[in-house]
Amino acid sequence: MLLADVGLAELHTHLGGSVASDIMWSLAHEQGISLPVKDYWAFDALVTVSDPRGVENLDELDAIYHWTELIQSSPLAVERSVHAAIGGAYRSQGITTLELRFNPMKRNRGGERDLDHIILAAIRGLDIARLEYPQVRAGLILMMDRTFDARQNEIIVDKAIRWASRGVVGVDIAGPRPGGVRYDYTQVSPMIETARDAGLGITIHVGEEGETGAEEIGEVVEALRPDRIGHGILAARDPALMTLIREANVTLEICPTSNLLTKALGGEGDVRETIHRFVEHRVPFTIATDGPEMMQTHLRDEFGLLERIGALDEDGLAQANERGHAASFVSRAGRRR
Repeated sequence: MLLADVGLAELHTHLGGSVASDIMWSLAHEQGISLPVKDYWAFDALVTVSDPRGVENLDELDAIYHWTELIQSSPLAVERSVHAAIGGAYRSQGITTLELRFNPMKRNRGGERDLDHIILAAIRGLDIARLEYPQVRAGLILMMDRTFDARQNEIIVDKAIRWASRGVVGVDIAGPRPGGVRYDYTQVSPMIETARDAGLGITIHVGEEGETGAEEIGEVVEALRPDRIGHGILAARDPALMTLIREANVTLEICPTSNLLTKALGGEGDVRETIHRFVEHRVPFTIATDGPEMMQTHLRDEFGLLERIGALDEDGLAQANERGHAASFVSRAGRRR
């Protein structure tokens, strides 16, 4: 593969899914967190998608994230998690452009921990990792949540702007849909505009699953005008939607193994067809893991999967990787400073 000796770019990975189970195990014990299991291997199954058949739905995945977010709910744990994720990405995969995303409010124990302390801890982990691994361009993305009220999401964007000079490079929104119904993305438009005006990158989780997922993609592209979309795989079913994405110059963050494990894509054939349609319609996309430790995959495994199933050849893989470096918000942050 052409990428054997090339630095990789990973733009879509969650902090809760990016830290090895042994580190999470130690962090849980250091903080005295009461765990439902006492055996390490049972814990490993608790914080990863350990069943090769995947999870039944995104709600089951959210239950796994509950544990990783709880364990990472202290300044110490956040700092060590960010540091470990960046160092591990470079040592094991040769990743030289990395963005880590997380929701700080899901790590302050309902207000028990100060939000700025949580974010500053992440920045300390980022700073230490960048000292140890100067080859890596890394940044943090703060996440809003679809279950939060407007004020909570406003606070997250305000914090992202406050800490932008220290390594926060963008904002995102994810989380379960309240009531399982279509989410109205226009309600976060004011927060998105505030973040954009401050020079932050915009990426939005949308179009991964659900009967209304494709409609939500169209709304997001037109109303929020993001730089990137997390997943967005449902757009492959609609040529008009792919044209809209291409003309808006929105880059999709595709996570093949994650989409297979969550049943968002039914099998390797669906992955291949999805990628082929995006290539055919010239939709820009990057390749990512969603969380290498939780999904029990790594970025080079994702490239290997796509090559093995005939989704992309070596040139296509190299182009997707180059696109990842170019689409990173870390470059924009450097220009802003």
